[in-house]
Amino acid sequence: MKHNDMKINIKELSKEELSAFIESLGLKPYRTEQIINWIYRRYAESFDEMTNLSKDTREQLKETAVIGNLTLLKTLESKDGTQKFLFELEDGELIESVLIPDNERLTLCISSQAGCAMSCGFCLTGNAGFKRNLKSYEVLDQVISVMRIIRDRDLSKNEKSGHHITNIVLMGMGEPLNNFNEIVSALRKITGLMKFSKRRITLSTSGIIPKILALAETGLGVNLAISLNATTDETRSMIMPINKKYPLKDLIKACRQFPLPPRSRITFEYVLISGINDSEEDAFRLVNLLKGIRSKVNLIPYNPPHIAINNHAPKSSARSSHFSRPSESDILAFKEILLNRGLMAVIRKSRGTDISAACGQLKADYTGGK
Repeated sequence: MKHNDMKINIKELSKEELSAFIESLGLKPYRTEQIINWIYRRYAESFDEMTNLSKDTREQLKETAVIGNLTLLKTLESKDGTQKFLFELEDGELIESVLIPDNERLTLCISSQAGCAMSCGFCLTGNAGFKRNLKSYEVLDQVISVMRIIRDRDLSKNEKSGHHITNIVLMGMGEPLNNFNEIVSALRKITGLMKFSKRRITLSTSGIIPKILALAETGLGVNLAISLNATTDETRSMIMPINKKYPLKDLIKACRQFPLPPRSRITFEYVLISGINDSEEDAFRLVNLLKGIRSKVNLIPYNPPHIAINNHAPKSSARSSHFSRPSESDILAFKEILLNRGLMAVIRKSRGTDISAACGQLKADYTGGK
Protein backbone atom coordinates (compact mmCIF):
# COMPACT_ATOMS: atom_id res chain seq x y z
CA MET A 1 0.00 0.00 0.00
CA LYS A 2 1.48 3.31 -1.14
CA HIS A 3 0.52 6.38 0.82
CA ASN A 4 0.83 10.11 0.61
CA ASP A 5 4.29 11.05 1.90
CA MET A 6 2.80 14.15 3.53
CA LYS A 7 0.76 12.01 5.87
CA ILE A 8 2.16 10.50 9.05
CA ASN A 9 2.46 6.71 9.20
CA ILE A 10 1.13 5.88 12.65
CA LYS A 11 3.31 2.74 12.89
CA GLU A 12 6.45 4.84 12.64
CA LEU A 13 5.59 6.68 15.85
CA SER A 14 6.63 5.69 19.35
CA LYS A 15 3.96 5.84 22.03
CA GLU A 16 5.23 9.25 23.12
CA GLU A 17 5.24 10.54 19.53
CA LEU A 18 1.74 9.18 18.94
CA SER A 19 0.52 10.85 22.11
CA ALA A 20 1.98 14.18 20.94
CA PHE A 21 0.37 13.74 17.53
CA ILE A 22 -3.04 13.01 19.07
CA GLU A 23 -2.69 16.10 21.26
CA SER A 24 -1.76 18.22 18.21
CA LEU A 25 -5.10 17.23 16.64
CA GLY A 26 -6.96 18.44 19.73
CA LEU A 27 -8.09 14.92 20.62
CA LYS A 28 -8.38 13.57 24.16
CA PRO A 29 -5.27 11.78 25.50
CA TYR A 30 -7.14 8.47 25.98
CA ARG A 31 -7.44 8.22 22.18
CA THR A 32 -3.75 7.27 22.10
CA GLU A 33 -4.36 4.02 23.98
CA GLN A 34 -7.43 3.27 21.87
CA ILE A 35 -5.44 3.61 18.66
CA ILE A 36 -2.58 1.52 20.04
CA ASN A 37 -5.03 -1.20 20.98
CA TRP A 38 -6.57 -1.23 17.51
CA ILE A 39 -3.27 -1.31 15.63
CA TYR A 40 -1.03 -3.45 17.83
CA ARG A 41 -3.48 -5.83 19.50
CA ARG A 42 -6.43 -5.96 17.09
CA TYR A 43 -4.27 -5.52 13.96
CA ALA A 44 -6.45 -2.87 12.30
CA GLU A 45 -5.48 -1.96 8.73
CA SER A 46 -7.49 1.27 8.55
CA PHE A 47 -9.01 3.94 10.78
CA ASP A 48 -12.48 2.88 9.58
CA GLU A 49 -12.14 -0.29 11.69
CA MET A 50 -11.80 1.75 14.88
CA THR A 51 -15.47 1.66 15.80
CA ASN A 52 -15.09 3.19 19.27
CA LEU A 53 -13.84 6.40 17.65
CA SER A 54 -16.47 8.76 16.26
CA LYS A 55 -16.81 9.08 12.50
CA ASP A 56 -15.57 12.68 12.71
CA THR A 57 -12.46 11.57 14.63
CA ARG A 58 -11.76 8.83 12.09
CA GLU A 59 -12.09 11.31 9.23
CA GLN A 60 -9.78 13.74 11.02
CA LEU A 61 -7.17 11.01 11.41
CA LYS A 62 -7.48 10.00 7.74
CA GLU A 63 -6.79 13.57 6.67
CA THR A 64 -3.40 13.64 8.40
CA ALA A 65 -2.27 10.04 8.89
CA VAL A 66 -2.20 6.52 7.46
CA ILE A 67 -1.64 3.05 8.86
CA GLY A 68 1.17 1.58 6.77
CA ASN A 69 0.69 -2.07 5.80
CA LEU A 70 2.72 -4.64 3.92
CA THR A 71 1.16 -6.18 0.81
CA LEU A 72 0.88 -9.97 0.96
CA LEU A 73 1.68 -11.36 -2.51
CA LYS A 74 1.89 -15.07 -1.91
CA THR A 75 1.57 -17.71 0.80
CA LEU A 76 3.15 -21.16 0.52
CA GLU A 77 2.56 -24.07 2.88
CA SER A 78 5.00 -26.93 3.34
CA LYS A 79 3.98 -30.54 3.85
CA ASP A 80 5.32 -30.17 7.42
CA GLY A 81 3.00 -27.23 8.17
CA THR A 82 5.59 -24.47 7.77
CA GLN A 83 4.22 -21.41 5.98
CA LYS A 84 6.16 -18.84 3.98
CA PHE A 85 4.81 -15.36 3.26
CA LEU A 86 6.03 -13.16 0.43
CA PHE A 87 5.47 -9.47 1.18
CA GLU A 88 5.84 -6.47 -1.09
CA LEU A 89 7.11 -3.20 0.36
CA GLU A 90 5.96 0.27 -0.67
CA ASP A 91 8.77 0.65 -3.21
CA GLY A 92 8.20 -2.79 -4.75
CA GLU A 93 11.03 -4.60 -2.95
CA LEU A 94 10.20 -8.08 -1.65
CA ILE A 95 10.82 -9.82 1.67
CA GLU A 96 9.87 -13.17 3.18
CA SER A 97 8.70 -14.27 6.62
CA VAL A 98 8.30 -17.88 7.79
CA LEU A 99 5.86 -19.31 10.33
CA ILE A 100 7.09 -22.55 11.89
CA PRO A 101 4.78 -24.80 13.98
CA ASP A 102 6.47 -27.11 16.48
CA ASN A 103 4.22 -28.79 19.04
CA GLU A 104 3.01 -25.99 21.33
CA ARG A 105 5.36 -23.42 19.78
CA LEU A 106 4.54 -21.23 16.80
CA THR A 107 7.67 -19.36 15.76
CA LEU A 108 7.73 -16.47 13.30
CA CYS A 109 11.01 -15.85 11.49
CA ILE A 110 11.16 -12.26 10.24
CA SER A 111 13.47 -10.31 7.93
CA SER A 112 15.46 -7.20 8.77
CA GLN A 113 16.64 -6.16 5.30
CA ALA A 114 15.58 -6.59 1.69
CA GLY A 115 18.44 -8.74 0.48
CA CYS A 116 21.68 -9.12 2.40
CA ALA A 117 25.25 -7.89 2.07
CA MET A 118 26.91 -10.63 4.12
CA SER A 119 27.50 -13.07 1.20
CA CYS A 120 27.67 -16.16 3.41
CA GLY A 121 28.53 -19.13 1.21
CA PHE A 122 25.78 -21.37 2.56
CA CYS A 123 22.94 -18.85 2.23
CA LEU A 124 20.92 -17.89 -0.86
CA THR A 125 19.72 -14.52 0.44
CA GLY A 126 22.97 -12.76 -0.37
CA ASN A 127 22.98 -13.94 -3.98
CA ALA A 128 20.52 -11.26 -5.06
CA GLY A 129 22.62 -8.65 -3.28
CA PHE A 130 21.64 -6.01 -0.76
CA LYS A 131 18.62 -3.87 -1.66
CA ARG A 132 17.95 -1.75 1.42
CA ASN A 133 17.33 -1.69 5.15
CA LEU A 134 13.76 -2.22 6.28
CA LYS A 135 12.02 0.59 8.11
CA SER A 136 11.03 -0.17 11.69
CA TYR A 137 7.36 -0.49 10.79
CA GLU A 138 8.21 -2.95 7.96
CA VAL A 139 9.94 -5.17 10.50
CA LEU A 140 7.10 -4.79 12.98
CA ASP A 141 4.38 -5.26 10.37
CA GLN A 142 5.61 -8.74 9.49
CA VAL A 143 4.49 -9.73 12.99
CA ILE A 144 1.20 -7.81 12.79
CA SER A 145 0.41 -9.14 9.30
CA VAL A 146 0.98 -12.78 10.24
CA MET A 147 -0.97 -12.41 13.48
CA ARG A 148 -3.85 -10.98 11.42
CA ILE A 149 -3.60 -13.91 8.98
CA ILE A 150 -3.78 -16.42 11.84
CA ARG A 151 -6.78 -14.67 13.38
CA ASP A 152 -8.67 -14.40 10.10
CA ARG A 153 -8.06 -18.06 9.28
CA ASP A 154 -9.48 -19.11 12.62
CA LEU A 155 -12.51 -16.92 12.05
CA SER A 156 -13.06 -18.30 8.55
CA LYS A 157 -13.13 -21.80 10.02
CA ASN A 158 -15.54 -20.67 12.75
CA GLU A 159 -12.86 -21.51 15.30
CA LYS A 160 -12.19 -19.55 18.43
CA SER A 161 -8.91 -17.76 17.79
CA GLY A 162 -6.64 -19.66 20.13
CA HIS A 163 -3.63 -19.79 17.84
CA HIS A 164 -0.96 -17.18 18.35
CA ILE A 165 2.72 -16.61 17.71
CA THR A 166 4.75 -17.79 20.71
CA ASN A 167 8.26 -16.89 19.54
CA ILE A 168 9.85 -14.38 17.18
CA VAL A 169 13.30 -14.84 15.63
CA LEU A 170 15.15 -12.28 13.56
CA MET A 171 16.73 -14.93 11.37
CA GLY A 172 15.16 -14.11 8.01
CA MET A 173 16.62 -12.02 5.21
CA GLY A 174 19.39 -9.62 6.16
CA GLU A 175 21.76 -8.83 9.03
CA PRO A 176 19.71 -7.23 11.85
CA LEU A 177 22.62 -5.42 13.46
CA ASN A 178 23.45 -3.65 10.18
CA ASN A 179 20.00 -2.06 10.50
CA PHE A 180 20.47 -1.32 14.17
CA ASN A 181 18.31 1.76 14.86
CA GLU A 182 15.29 0.53 12.91
CA ILE A 183 15.49 -2.92 14.51
CA VAL A 184 15.72 -1.45 18.01
CA SER A 185 12.73 0.79 17.26
CA ALA A 186 10.71 -2.17 15.95
CA LEU A 187 11.60 -4.33 18.95
CA ARG A 188 10.54 -1.59 21.36
CA LYS A 189 7.11 -1.55 19.72
CA ILE A 190 6.84 -5.35 19.61
CA THR A 191 7.64 -5.63 23.32
CA GLY A 192 6.11 -2.35 24.51
CA LEU A 193 3.02 -1.84 22.36
CA MET A 194 2.24 -5.40 21.29
CA LYS A 195 3.20 -6.68 24.78
CA PHE A 196 5.23 -9.55 23.33
CA SER A 197 7.64 -11.13 25.84
CA LYS A 198 11.27 -10.13 25.29
CA ARG A 199 12.29 -13.59 26.52
CA ARG A 200 10.60 -15.07 23.47
CA ILE A 201 12.45 -12.92 20.94
CA THR A 202 15.82 -13.93 19.51
CA LEU A 203 18.05 -11.75 17.35
CA SER A 204 20.60 -13.59 15.21
CA THR A 205 23.75 -11.91 13.92
CA SER A 206 26.70 -12.96 11.80
CA GLY A 207 28.91 -11.17 14.30
CA ILE A 208 28.86 -7.36 14.02
CA ILE A 209 30.88 -6.89 17.19
CA PRO A 210 30.31 -3.16 17.96
CA LYS A 211 26.57 -3.59 17.55
CA ILE A 212 26.47 -6.72 19.74
CA LEU A 213 27.80 -4.60 22.60
CA ALA A 214 25.46 -1.73 21.65
CA LEU A 215 22.50 -4.15 21.72
CA ALA A 216 23.29 -4.97 25.33
CA GLU A 217 23.22 -1.25 26.18
CA THR A 218 19.69 -0.79 24.80
CA GLY A 219 18.22 -2.74 27.70
CA LEU A 220 15.87 -4.58 25.32
CA GLY A 221 16.75 -7.89 26.94
CA VAL A 222 16.06 -10.02 23.86
CA ASN A 223 17.95 -13.26 23.32
CA LEU A 224 21.16 -13.24 21.28
CA ALA A 225 22.12 -15.83 18.67
CA ILE A 226 25.46 -15.91 16.89
CA SER A 227 25.79 -17.45 13.43
CA LEU A 228 29.16 -19.09 14.10
CA ASN A 229 29.53 -21.99 11.62
CA ALA A 230 33.28 -22.57 11.96
CA THR A 231 36.00 -23.02 14.55
CA THR A 232 38.97 -21.50 12.70
CA ASP A 233 39.39 -18.10 11.07
CA GLU A 234 40.47 -19.74 7.82
CA THR A 235 37.25 -21.74 7.46
CA ARG A 236 34.95 -19.03 8.79
CA SER A 237 36.42 -16.39 6.48
CA MET A 238 35.89 -18.73 3.55
CA ILE A 239 32.18 -19.24 4.22
CA MET A 240 31.49 -15.97 6.07
CA PRO A 241 33.44 -12.97 4.71
CA ILE A 242 32.44 -10.86 7.74
CA ASN A 243 35.00 -12.87 9.71
CA LYS A 244 37.80 -11.00 7.95
CA LYS A 245 36.62 -7.82 9.66
CA TYR A 246 35.52 -9.38 12.95
CA PRO A 247 37.60 -12.54 13.55
CA LEU A 248 36.66 -15.37 15.88
CA LYS A 249 38.83 -14.30 18.81
CA ASP A 250 37.20 -10.86 18.95
CA LEU A 251 33.71 -12.27 18.38
CA ILE A 252 34.01 -14.74 21.24
CA LYS A 253 35.41 -11.99 23.48
CA ALA A 254 32.32 -9.86 22.73
CA CYS A 255 30.10 -12.83 23.59
CA ARG A 256 31.86 -13.22 26.92
CA GLN A 257 31.19 -9.53 27.63
CA PHE A 258 27.50 -9.74 26.67
CA PRO A 259 25.42 -9.52 29.88
CA LEU A 260 23.09 -12.46 30.35
CA PRO A 261 20.10 -12.57 32.70
CA PRO A 262 19.89 -15.57 35.05
CA ARG A 263 19.13 -18.84 33.25
CA SER A 264 19.74 -17.24 29.85
CA ARG A 265 22.20 -18.49 27.25
CA ILE A 266 23.69 -17.26 23.99
CA THR A 267 22.69 -19.51 21.12
CA PHE A 268 25.45 -20.40 18.68
CA GLU A 269 24.15 -21.49 15.29
CA TYR A 270 26.39 -23.91 13.48
CA VAL A 271 25.53 -24.95 9.92
CA LEU A 272 27.16 -28.35 9.40
CA ILE A 273 28.71 -28.65 5.93
CA SER A 274 30.25 -31.94 4.86
CA GLY A 275 34.04 -31.81 4.68
CA ILE A 276 34.13 -28.12 5.63
CA ASN A 277 33.34 -27.79 9.34
CA ASP A 278 31.96 -31.15 10.52
CA SER A 279 35.07 -33.05 11.61
CA GLU A 280 35.76 -34.39 15.10
CA GLU A 281 38.52 -31.79 15.35
CA ASP A 282 35.98 -29.06 14.65
CA ALA A 283 33.74 -30.41 17.41
CA PHE A 284 36.59 -30.42 19.94
CA ARG A 285 37.64 -26.90 18.90
CA LEU A 286 34.05 -25.72 19.32
CA VAL A 287 34.00 -27.04 22.88
CA ASN A 288 37.18 -25.12 23.71
CA LEU A 289 35.99 -21.99 21.92
CA LEU A 290 32.78 -21.75 23.97
CA LYS A 291 34.26 -22.81 27.30
CA GLY A 292 32.97 -20.62 30.10
CA ILE A 293 30.14 -19.06 28.05
CA ARG A 294 26.56 -19.91 29.03
CA SER A 295 25.59 -21.23 25.67
CA LYS A 296 23.49 -23.54 23.56
CA VAL A 297 24.59 -24.85 20.17
CA ASN A 298 22.03 -25.25 17.40
CA LEU A 299 23.43 -27.71 14.88
CA ILE A 300 21.85 -27.06 11.49
CA PRO A 301 22.60 -29.62 8.76
CA TYR A 302 23.26 -27.73 5.53
CA ASN A 303 20.15 -27.13 3.39
CA PRO A 304 21.04 -27.33 -0.32
CA PRO A 305 19.41 -24.77 -2.64
CA HIS A 306 15.90 -25.91 -3.51
CA ILE A 307 14.21 -25.48 -6.86
CA ALA A 308 12.36 -22.19 -6.62
CA ILE A 309 8.59 -22.09 -6.89
CA ASN A 310 8.71 -20.57 -10.37
CA ASN A 311 10.58 -23.71 -11.49
CA HIS A 312 13.84 -21.89 -12.08
CA ALA A 313 16.81 -23.19 -10.12
CA PRO A 314 18.27 -20.41 -7.97
CA LYS A 315 21.77 -19.28 -8.73
CA SER A 316 24.12 -20.51 -6.03
CA SER A 317 27.53 -19.13 -5.27
CA ALA A 318 30.67 -20.92 -6.38
CA ARG A 319 31.23 -22.06 -2.82
CA SER A 320 27.71 -23.26 -2.06
CA SER A 321 27.51 -25.19 -5.33
CA HIS A 322 30.08 -27.58 -3.87
CA PHE A 323 28.54 -27.81 -0.41
CA SER A 324 26.66 -30.87 0.78
CA ARG A 325 24.87 -32.08 3.87
CA PRO A 326 26.87 -34.38 6.21
CA SER A 327 25.70 -37.94 6.77
CA GLU A 328 23.37 -38.59 9.69
CA SER A 329 26.11 -40.54 11.47
CA ASP A 330 28.53 -37.61 11.15
CA ILE A 331 25.88 -35.17 12.43
CA LEU A 332 25.16 -37.36 15.46
CA ALA A 333 28.86 -37.92 16.15
CA PHE A 334 29.47 -34.15 16.16
CA LYS A 335 26.61 -33.61 18.57
CA GLU A 336 27.79 -36.40 20.90
CA ILE A 337 31.23 -34.83 21.26
CA LEU A 338 29.64 -31.56 22.36
CA LEU A 339 27.23 -33.23 24.78
CA ASN A 340 29.89 -35.45 26.31
CA ARG A 341 31.98 -32.40 27.12
CA GLY A 342 29.21 -30.42 28.76
CA LEU A 343 27.91 -28.26 25.92
CA MET A 344 24.16 -28.02 25.44
CA ALA A 345 23.59 -29.00 21.81
CA VAL A 346 20.54 -29.79 19.69
CA ILE A 347 20.12 -30.74 16.05
CA ARG A 348 17.68 -28.29 14.53
CA LYS A 349 15.25 -30.03 12.27
CA SER A 350 14.99 -28.33 8.90
CA ARG A 351 11.44 -27.14 8.27
CA GLY A 352 9.88 -26.03 5.01
CA THR A 353 12.64 -27.26 2.70
CA ASP A 354 10.09 -28.14 0.00
CA ILE A 355 9.03 -24.47 -0.23
CA SER A 356 12.54 -23.01 0.21
CA ALA A 357 11.68 -21.78 3.70
CA ALA A 358 14.49 -23.48 5.63
CA CYS A 359 17.61 -21.83 7.03
CA GLY A 360 19.65 -20.28 4.21
CA GLN A 361 16.97 -20.69 1.55
CA LEU A 362 15.09 -17.37 1.69
CA LYS A 363 15.50 -15.34 -1.47
CA ALA A 364 12.28 -13.46 -2.33
CA ASP A 365 12.97 -13.14 -6.05
CA TYR A 366 9.62 -14.41 -7.27
CA THR A 367 7.55 -12.82 -9.96
CA GLY A 368 3.87 -13.21 -10.56
CA GLY A 369 0.60 -12.43 -8.89
CA LYS A 370 -0.87 -13.15 -5.54
